[in-house]
Amino acid sequence: MIKKILIANRGEIAVRIVRACREMGIKSVAIYTDADRNALHVKKADEAYNIGSDPVLGYLNAHNIVNLAVASGCDALHPGYGFLSENPVLAEVCARRGVKFIGPSPQVIRRMGDKIQARQAMIKAGIPVVPGSDHNLQNVDEARTLAGQIGYPVMLKATNGGGGRGIRRCDSEADLLKNYERVVSEATKAFGAPEIFIEKCVVNPKHIEVQILADSLGNTVHLFERDCSIQRRNQKLIEIAPSPQLTESQREYIGKLAVRAAKAVGYANAGTVEFLLDKDNQFYFMEMNTRLQVEHCVTENITGIDIVVEQIRVADGLPLQYKQEDIKHRGYAMEFRINAEDPKNAFLPSFGRITRYYAPGGPGVRVDAAMYSGYTIPPYYDSMCAKLIVWNLTWEGAVERGKRALDDMIVYGVKTTIPYYKEILSDPEFRSGRFNTGFVEAHPELVNYAVRRPPEHTAAIISAALAAHLGM
Repeated sequence: MIKKILIANRGEIAVRIVRACREMGIKSVAIYTDADRNALHVKKADEAYNIGSDPVLGYLNAHNIVNLAVASGCDALHPGYGFLSENPVLAEVCARRGVKFIGPSPQVIRRMGDKIQARQAMIKAGIPVVPGSDHNLQNVDEARTLAGQIGYPVMLKATNGGGGRGIRRCDSEADLLKNYERVVSEATKAFGAPEIFIEKCVVNPKHIEVQILADSLGNTVHLFERDCSIQRRNQKLIEIAPSPQLTESQREYIGKLAVRAAKAVGYANAGTVEFLLDKDNQFYFMEMNTRLQVEHCVTENITGIDIVVEQIRVADGLPLQYKQEDIKHRGYAMEFRINAEDPKNAFLPSFGRITRYYAPGGPGVRVDAAMYSGYTIPPYYDSMCAKLIVWNLTWEGAVERGKRALDDMIVYGVKTTIPYYKEILSDPEFRSGRFNTGFVEAHPELVNYAVRRPPEHTAAIISAALAAHLGM
């Protein structure tokens, strides 16, 4: 049985995994760079070890991290998301050193991380895919030829990409010629490989993904879908479960597709199969994420299943605790990625010291955070500093609860996306439950909000400033 886990990550996901470990009676080990010395995951874990002065490279050295896991007596490692979570090398090094990797096998990670191999596997399994190239592009001339065959607009994508990076839409041949080398460069810098491919661009689709769980004994289930259509430049902002836009027959269909996709590649552990839903109600496979998702929390809220606990159990060789017929969904959950960004200034990062933070609460409200009053958000990492999750029995109730919880959540010292989300929740199109991936671009007026603070908040800011000035 797993007794001690090294968490090869930082921020709110590391805190989330620490909490799951504590509930299971498992010791947790955090890692941190000098920039993260005062981070919340360091304070929460049972043990914490410094991995160097470089703020980023320490989290990307698979050999050093696994060596530390062995040296600290860990028998398992959880990669979280981001960093090395979808790097097969980390899983391979864990296997060589006798450390259980809490995720799928390195072979599956490598296969599904390669978008061409993933497409081929899905085609073989009878999963619909977006029309496009079945191999890596050799040069811009081949890209131009294929684009002419499938028709503009098209998408140039990094073969080993993920997280919305290494993607460019091309509406014409001129766009393609301009963007080809850019995508090759982005793919090389972000993913270490220059390979790219081309797909038909599904214009303003709905982005629907399905959470799956699979054990090493051949059992695979889905935990229903999430709607991730509210996004900006392929980066998700708000995630919803279940989708208010699907019928029950669509829900059943896409769940079965996701299970078939997972079984086709011999998947074990938690994963997400992502689809696009076009205007003609046709689903297309987009990619499979071989890790825990940022938005796993909304699925937990509607099903009552702790996905991280199930991940750890599967890595320990245990069977899933649930059969498909046992899994039900209830109500609607919505997650807001609280990013330290200024929406009124092109969403530029707003790193710095959080002078005061008030967490929301009440019925149906959950916060997974990496911040606290006095914490300085370092400029080296992703700008997300918390996730606010709300739940209610009805879609309308979830929207209203989201507005109330966002009002309750107060962050001083840095700008955040909180006021922008309030505007989205007030928009009639969003409230109707009918939107697609073009929502943010179609509503630029939503960033024209005015920040209004209640008198008591203004007084708190003045008091904090005065205390800082006097050295109190």
